Amino acid sequence: MSSTVSNRAIRLIIIGDEILSGRRQDKHFGKLVELLAQRGLHLSGADIVSDDQAAIVRVLERTLGDGDIVFSCGGIGATPDDRTRQAAAQALGVKLVLHPQAAQLITERTAEMAERSQGNADMSAPENQQRLQMGMFPEGCDIVPNPYNKIPGFYVRDHTFMPGFPVMAWPMMEWTLDNRYRDLHHRRAWAEHSFLAFKLPESRITPALETLETRWPGIKAFSLPSVGDGRHPHIELGVKGEPAAAAQALAFLRDAVQQAGGRLTPPD
Repeated sequence: MSSTVSNRAIRLIIIGDEILSGRRQDKHFGKLVELLAQRGLHLSGADIVSDDQAAIVRVLERTLGDGDIVFSCGGIGATPDDRTRQAAAQALGVKLVLHPQAAQLITERTAEMAERSQGNADMSAPENQQRLQMGMFPEGCDIVPNPYNKIPGFYVRDHTFMPGFPVMAWPMMEWTLDNRYRDLHHRRAWAEHSFLAFKLPESRITPALETLETRWPGIKAFSLPSVGDGRHPHIELGVKGEPAAAAQALAFLRDAVQQAGGRLTPPD
């Protein structure tokens, strides 16, 4: 999906074998949806990718080619299973270089830790040289500040790369939305409405959903069947899009349910 000035596609990439194996549950999807909604934006899609560098490269080549706004969480550390920095450089066709601002922030963080008797401040020490690897970013990128521990993420071509830890990633998401994409906030009016329909097979209301999208171009209809509590199966029906048109489409859909023999309240 190509981006335009007025309607940028926003995507999330979640990176980590631990998510795919179920050892950890993703928390970024819901949080990003929440942060976007607060700013009048919405998520267009998401990918969950393993730590395999080739797999990450394939996803990034696609999103870089689409021109999407992308938030990527995970894999930017300096252990062997962290391959996101390397994959980003490969997808961009550039080298990894030590970002001077990142190096300074890592040095400051190391000194702070040394003051608390957690390691030493000598940046020539092997463990500190390893820490500096976290500042090796694709050539030409900018840093993303990390208020939790100063170790930054990086930003390049509308792609924001953050750690997998929510306590770090979520403030970085907010900073990016409010500093890099403020001009997109609340640019497009958007509404979403839904209601429950009872005693109605989905097949009977489908023609009305198709008619709705034809009559109100730009409005998307959705249908989510549920068995409910077992006694009252139902369908959640709804619309989303420009507020005035969405309100009209919602009224149409409510009428269509009743005309098709459905109910808007649970049967007794």
